[in-house]
Amino acid sequence: MTLPLKIGVGGPVGSGKTALLERLCRELRGRYELGVITNDIYTFEDQRILTQAAALPPERIRGVQTGGCPHTAIREDSSLNQEAVEALQADFPALELLLIESGGDNLASSFSPELVDAWIFVLDVSGGEKVPRKGGPGIRASDLLVINKTDLAPLVGADLGVMDRDARAQRTVGGEVRPYVFSDLKRGQGVADVIAWIERDLLFLDVPGPQVGLRP
Repeated sequence: MTLPLKIGVGGPVGSGKTALLERLCRELRGRYELGVITNDIYTFEDQRILTQAAALPPERIRGVQTGGCPHTAIREDSSLNQEAVEALQADFPALELLLIESGGDNLASSFSPELVDAWIFVLDVSGGEKVPRKGGPGIRASDLLVINKTDLAPLVGADLGVMDRDARAQRTVGGEVRPYVFSDLKRGQGVADVIAWIERDLLFLDVPGPQVGLRP
């Protein structure tokens, strides 16, 4: 049995986590052996959405009902997710890439390194241009930050240039900028950058890296 690369996907409710998973599954399912685990507090809604969208065969999409605070199930006590990972691996021994979506949470959420190898944090423009400068583990420490719903910027009066500046400031450590990308997942914009990050930085393939920050 091979050990799959495990990538966490976190962020607030409605930021676009499930949309990102659907896009990634559609783009990568012909290239890698994929699996998905979703987390919801009281339902299996995100599992249902991905299954209904035919992002992957239903047996490759597993739902975890946490019954409590979303970040606890991905950080302090990830046992429910660990069990789901083990079950999926047992059913699909050739699994290469496993995406684990957290339940909707706030800027303080993060994934346990015992659960995932790397993690993505998704926030969206509708919260206003101030959100990146609020910081928090999701914005500062995630391996990749995705700022989604750029199409909403004019509607909420958000300046993407300000968000770009503040995200860069929050994610600069020792002169190095942790990668972050802007996206409009509804239209598929930014998905190629996320895939480029996965393949170059996590799978170590010889491919061009993602476009960091706003595209010129």
